[in-house]
Amino acid sequence: MEQLRPLVAILDYGIGNLRSAQKAMERAGADAQLTADPSVVARAAGVVLPGVGAMARCMDALTASGLRQVVIDATESGKPFLGVCVGMQMLHAGSEEHGGVEGLAIFNAMVRRITGDVKIPQMQWNVVDQVRPSWLLDGLVSPAWMYFVHSYAPEIHSDVVATCDYGGPIGAAVQRGMVAGTQFHPEKSASTGLALLTNFVRACRSGALVA
Repeated sequence: MEQLRPLVAILDYGIGNLRSAQKAMERAGADAQLTADPSVVARAAGVVLPGVGAMARCMDALTASGLRQVVIDATESGKPFLGVCVGMQMLHAGSEEHGGVEGLAIFNAMVRRITGDVKIPQMQWNVVDQVRPSWLLDGLVSPAWMYFVHSYAPEIHSDVVATCDYGGPIGAAVQRGMVAGTQFHPEKSASTGLALLTNFVRACRSGALVA
């Protein structure tokens, strides 16, 4: 019997090329749809918030698209939710970027500029170290290499489930309940990234079956 391909809504609010995220989710087993339609998000088994570039621009675009409250509602719905790169940063209370940017405050912590004697931005493969259990990271190979492109990252806080070392430890993945986020790009992280997305789709499939 063919496995259920759960509907995953990838939020299209006018930021970046989302086709790579859609294709990666499809490879992981989802019926992945780029959408700005709140009704599609409401019936989806899981939701992905991508983001690239500056957090301030992404937050402005999210608000202008009318999807800001849709994102908040989705994070409170109990369905799997994944923020990627700046999409993950947006889930935090705010960022130091551009003198201060307000986020969605799903995670009560700040996004800080990378410090230390390292090149900014981090634009490379780096090892992700899991620091506590997480359904998103379950069963990943060790060491887990993921691809990063960023100058800011979450400070270490109680919902950080993985870190990487770049001028010191920085938040690489966060998760509380079914809401998760990665600073790295799983869709650009080869087989290890695909394994993480497969975990996300598996969680979506479980929720869709229950519903």
